[in-house]
Amino acid sequence: MLPVNQAESIILDLIHPLDSQLDSESIDLSAATGRILASPVTSQLDFPHWDNSAMDGYAVRYADVQSANEQQPISLELVEEIPAGYQPQKTIKPGQAARIFTGACMPQGADTVVMQEHTKRQDNRVLILQAPKPQGFVRHQASFYRAGESLLESGIQLGAPEIAVLAAAQCTELTVYRRPKVAILSTGNELVTPYQLLQPGQIVDSNQYALTAWVTLCGGIPKVQGIVRDKPDALKQAIAQAILAADIVLSTGGVSVGDYDYVDEILAQLDAEIHIRSVAVKPGKPLTVATFPPPSQGNKKGSSHPVLYFGLPGNPVSALVSCWRFVQPVMKKLSGLPMQRWKPRFINAISRSELKSDGRRESYLWGQLQLVEGKYEFKLAGGSHSSGNLINLAQTTGLAVLPVGQTLIPAGEMVQVVSVCF
Repeated sequence: MLPVNQAESIILDLIHPLDSQLDSESIDLSAATGRILASPVTSQLDFPHWDNSAMDGYAVRYADVQSANEQQPISLELVEEIPAGYQPQKTIKPGQAARIFTGACMPQGADTVVMQEHTKRQDNRVLILQAPKPQGFVRHQASFYRAGESLLESGIQLGAPEIAVLAAAQCTELTVYRRPKVAILSTGNELVTPYQLLQPGQIVDSNQYALTAWVTLCGGIPKVQGIVRDKPDALKQAIAQAILAADIVLSTGGVSVGDYDYVDEILAQLDAEIHIRSVAVKPGKPLTVATFPPPSQGNKKGSSHPVLYFGLPGNPVSALVSCWRFVQPVMKKLSGLPMQRWKPRFINAISRSELKSDGRRESYLWGQLQLVEGKYEFKLAGGSHSSGNLINLAQTTGLAVLPVGQTLIPAGEMVQVVSVCF
């Protein structure tokens, strides 16, 4: 069995990010949420587009009002009202001002805005009761961003703030990395779908649905291969098809040492190089990791990368924990995210529960990672922490780590937690 850190290092060295040229596609802004930029974005617009007011008030010449105070207010003639979206028509001359609203264009001649709370209106004149700061409350053209400069760098995942920036900058066509394709297959004679009547000795294949959802949430495209029976020929055909369809293959079951566990033998027949057969981790010890030579260029999968294969344990908890701990960083690295984003995220948190393990392997206990009054806390999921107990895995946001040799972390003590959020 390999130590966890060694297994992680081997796995991450096996995968290379998608190529920004060969593995990219052009999409419309409306379809860009969650995608990862494959090339930098620039805009032809300045931000702000023009000098504008940051406050409701009066656009003035600073030279006219620099000495104003309540004892000696300065009276200015109002020559124009400028709401947002209106192009000013007048030039502000000495002794003049314009009523202006937040976001409206500054008129020619004016260089400062006096907030309305420091003024008093008198018909077509305004009294300035307090001297403003020079160029106060004026947002100058290009002070936020200058046209032609880099707006967003490649490797950025597009969320709501980035989409807002791109929309405002009128960047409507974007070059993004294609989504990684992930083939998913479940092995076992005992498996049935959720739509079949359950017979004695049978198990519903929850792994297929869990991994499909997980891949989708990670930004990948799941290629569901369904249930494959424990027959060598059927398994070989299914894995061979999966290799052609995907960048990564996730199979569950069939990687242990039982009489019907054929996967390792089949991988060898398909010219795979097996790098890992088991990891000193609980849950998830029987983990097979292999690579296949790049498929032929005619499969239209994208650029020619070796296909990475994960033979995951069949127990549903073990399968998901293995994905969170070992496959998630691979998905991030492959997707084009920068290194600081694809490395596993460990967070120091206060355990609100007593945590126990046998100490023989690095152990992961699942539960909720929460930020409480500025400090992270970990709450252990209730019920049995068995790799076959899927029920209490719901709402998991973190995995508490108990290193080899550590059997107890008392409640109230610090614990390292792996964040499982993509």
